[in-house]
Amino acid sequence: MIPLILLLNLPEQEMKTQTIVFLVIFFVGMAAVIIYQFFKFFEQIHVNNKHKPFYVFNHLYKRKLKRTQLKILETKFDFYKKLSKKHQRNFQHRVACFINDKEFVGRQELKVTEEMKVLISATAVMLTFGFRKYLIDTLDAIIIYPGIYYSEHSDQHHKGEFNPMLKALVLSWEDFVEGYNIGNDNLNLGIHEAVHAVHLNSLREDDISAYLFKNRFLDLTDFLQKNEHIRGKLIETKYFREYAFTNQFEFLSVLIESFFETPSEFRSHFPNVYKHIKQMLNFNFAGY
Repeated sequence: MIPLILLLNLPEQEMKTQTIVFLVIFFVGMAAVIIYQFFKFFEQIHVNNKHKPFYVFNHLYKRKLKRTQLKILETKFDFYKKLSKKHQRNFQHRVACFINDKEFVGRQELKVTEEMKVLISATAVMLTFGFRKYLIDTLDAIIIYPGIYYSEHSDQHHKGEFNPMLKALVLSWEDFVEGYNIGNDNLNLGIHEAVHAVHLNSLREDDISAYLFKNRFLDLTDFLQKNEHIRGKLIETKYFREYAFTNQFEFLSVLIESFFETPSEFRSHFPNVYKHIKQMLNFNFAGY
């Protein structure tokens, strides 16, 4: 039998317990916020000095691709083959997450296949493989046409585009495939249009990878403004196609196409520009 005095004091004891629990949760939460803000502050200092974040991969649980999807990645995506076994597991996980995160839509009666999902997702993941936050929040949908299509957004025919209003990457499948079939012409539709999405994402987000991307790009533009002879060489060599000089967005997309397609030639012609791109992408994989 419970003594009467304990019954009388029970509500007060419960109130004290609840108060203590609340205070513990509050102070633990505040401590976590403070620690996180200190971490962000010191990581930004580290990025400014070393041009890389503290870490990239934090996948405690790794998703797996279906066997058919993995086969496509292994046989049709050359970048994946160049990765170490450890990085291949991270790459598989990120491709699986990207496929799960985005909506894939076929147009003009095009049926979206596993090959389309895997190769387009692998392209986006390749671009952001040096990022901690890699899913590109400015992108929700991948719209795929069989070939060149008419865009009501621009009132023109296109091979591909990034539509920020729809948060959609729009691609001609025929031209996407051609970009990989010819791997050394510095023309890759998938890379080019995905860079636009990554670029806009970096301007809208405040995570460490976005911070590194946009700040190193600012450093690159500042470097080129101060070195007129390099600006002239960019045009004179014709290594980069004329479309690169349309605006800063096209310039960056063309540079990154060349970075992936002909890295040795890029590094040979423009070592400082190459270094900036490598740091923007935090890219230390597959010999780049």
